[in-house]
Amino acid sequence: MNFRPLHDRVVVRRLTAEEKSKGGIIIPDTAKEKPQEGEVVAVGPGARDDAGKLVELDVKAGDKILFGKWSGTEVKIDGEELLIMKESDIMGVIA
Repeated sequence: MNFRPLHDRVVVRRLTAEEKSKGGIIIPDTAKEKPQEGEVVAVGPGARDDAGKLVELDVKAGDKILFGKWSGTEVKIDGEELLIMKESDIMGVIA
């Protein structure tokens, strides 16, 4: 991928949604919600504080994260659907 986000933005690939519920019921495509888990693909260099000093991001490429339902902007890069969001939209890293 030839894309580098700027400032405190990250590029995220959504993880695939489960095909079945925990009870074994198959969920049709029309009823599936978009997953709120993803994998960080690329990160920007960081944001600048009031003094102009660069503050690096807490996440890095390869981290599995949890983000808000309406977070980010959907884009298509190299034929792949990805999300671009600010680091502040990320709720946490999944260990």
